[in-house]
Amino acid sequence: MTKRLKLFLGISYIIILFVFLYVIFSYVELRRLDDFLYYKELQIFLEQMVGKNLYFNLIIFFLFSLVWVSLLGFGSPLLLISGILFGKWIGTFISVLSISVGSLVLYSLASFFFKDLVYNIFEKKFLKYIYLFRKNEFNYFLAFRLAGGLGIPFGLQNILPVLFNIKKLNYFFASFFGFIPMFFIWNTIGSGLNQYIKLSDNFSFINLLFNKEIYLPLILFLIVMLISFIIKKKIFSDENK
Repeated sequence: MTKRLKLFLGISYIIILFVFLYVIFSYVELRRLDDFLYYKELQIFLEQMVGKNLYFNLIIFFLFSLVWVSLLGFGSPLLLISGILFGKWIGTFISVLSISVGSLVLYSLASFFFKDLVYNIFEKKFLKYIYLFRKNEFNYFLAFRLAGGLGIPFGLQNILPVLFNIKKLNYFFASFFGFIPMFFIWNTIGSGLNQYIKLSDNFSFINLLFNKEIYLPLILFLIVMLISFIIKKKIFSDENK
């Protein structure tokens, strides 16, 4: 790829990113972020909006998530939002689906436009994993996702597989199933947060923390983190390469 094309794509990306962020924050009343009443009003508005047309809002969320992950490279806020909007079950499904597709888009763009760049920057550092992925790319990428991407930032997780030349179907389904445990936890927290705002008259951190819709998924989060650590040690430790 020529330097001019890379420069054009980079500038275009930055412009689109700033427009995207401007549109998002234009709908947020920053001066009221410390006002609990604002969150109650927002909760009522969102509940009514989703209740009027669930399927339309699922499509909008899917497209929004696709753009978000493709531009920003991470999806954590979306997991709470999907839980707040759709509840833990539907929220988990739509967030797993949309972020899996968004990650695939990012991977495909990196494979097509920036393959040489990814190799030049990351090949030496991650060379030790190439042999593992060549043995069974689906299983190892699934383990990689379940292990939280080995602590690698989410955006980088999505483009690193360019080094391993993973087939797109394997990439998508390994991401889809690998995302489910952690995404379910964050959607459950989002759903619990929505119920807390709906049923409470004022904010109390202690009451929020000891709400079973919050502390149970937090306990599950610690269990999943422990499992992720075990996967990392058993499969991706230096002794196993």
